[in-house]
Amino acid sequence: MKYLDEFRDPEVALRLIDEINELASRRWVLMEVCGGQTHSIIRNGIDRLLPDSVEMVHGPGCPVCVTPLDTIDKALAIAARDDVIFCSFGDMLRVPGSDEDLFQVKGGGGDIRVVYSPTDALQIARENPDEEVVFFGIGFETTAPANAMAVYQAKQEGLENFSMLVSHVLVPPAMRAILDSPTNRVQAFLAAGHVCSVMGYEEYFAIAQEYGTPIVVTGFEPLDLLSGIKAAITQLEEGRATVENAYQRAVRREGNVPAKQMIADVFTTTDRNWRGIGPIPASGWELSERYRDFDAAARFPIGDIDTKESPLCHAGEVLQGTRKPDECPAFGKECTPRTPLGALMVSSEGACAAYYQYGRFAKAASS
Repeated sequence: MKYLDEFRDPEVALRLIDEINELASRRWVLMEVCGGQTHSIIRNGIDRLLPDSVEMVHGPGCPVCVTPLDTIDKALAIAARDDVIFCSFGDMLRVPGSDEDLFQVKGGGGDIRVVYSPTDALQIARENPDEEVVFFGIGFETTAPANAMAVYQAKQEGLENFSMLVSHVLVPPAMRAILDSPTNRVQAFLAAGHVCSVMGYEEYFAIAQEYGTPIVVTGFEPLDLLSGIKAAITQLEEGRATVENAYQRAVRREGNVPAKQMIADVFTTTDRNWRGIGPIPASGWELSERYRDFDAAARFPIGDIDTKESPLCHAGEVLQGTRKPDECPAFGKECTPRTPLGALMVSSEGACAAYYQYGRFAKAASS
């Protein structure tokens, strides 16, 4: 495919791998933050082609995977209401709550509809003025502009039957939480290119300087990732720690200024609990006071929720880079895409889903 195949050239990839091998004089541990990057690395076998001196661990960059369990349970309770049309992206439907998932609620009679953008949910609200329409607004900074625009439009149009259950999380605070952990092994990050295309990468300089950790903004194709890995290893070998942009065709330092302005108008920063990781201060967004009437959590108070995670699931360790999916004893056994114990096995960006889809069973089989 024009403009895409050039980033998948196997000869260039092998040359980059040779250069990385020559650069790495000791063992280095790198984390790709984004789940889309994880899938590309596993699908293309990049982690297996790299020298033994370079280890890739997988980060918390899957918004479906880190959506808090209590938020999932709230979504299930709201979706089960007779007066609600609940709209969600498709990859949320199989994410297990404490006792069931959205597919099961739908099977029990809930009006749950898969949409491809928040504007689809707005249209459903326009067409169903006598029904409450709730959109499940999850994601990192990447999906925030579209979700913010949907709430902005609803306010402009006076769509009083539209609301959003918001569970937005932010990448930089999660990176800090990983680096602050006593079990941290990460020595450099590959930052998510699509997040930086919205927010820019100015905020990452303070992290790189404070922790002495190189951060390289990368894309998702094999050559993007290998170029990012090479840049990170070069910094580590030279004893430098700064931010580099290896995805210049899509990312500018300042990001998308109009999108950031829309986000700043509609959302405000809040503490957020991350599934499998725990609370991270100032790591999420919620609707600002001006748009609080569109907050589904306030419109449909659920009360106390007793959340229950599976004791067999080690998703939190995978999300923090201290365990690989195939090192979990339940992987491919008790936990499969048909019987998921956690979100990482069913999300399209989940690390466990990538390992299962591309046949990485060796360590789990021997454990």
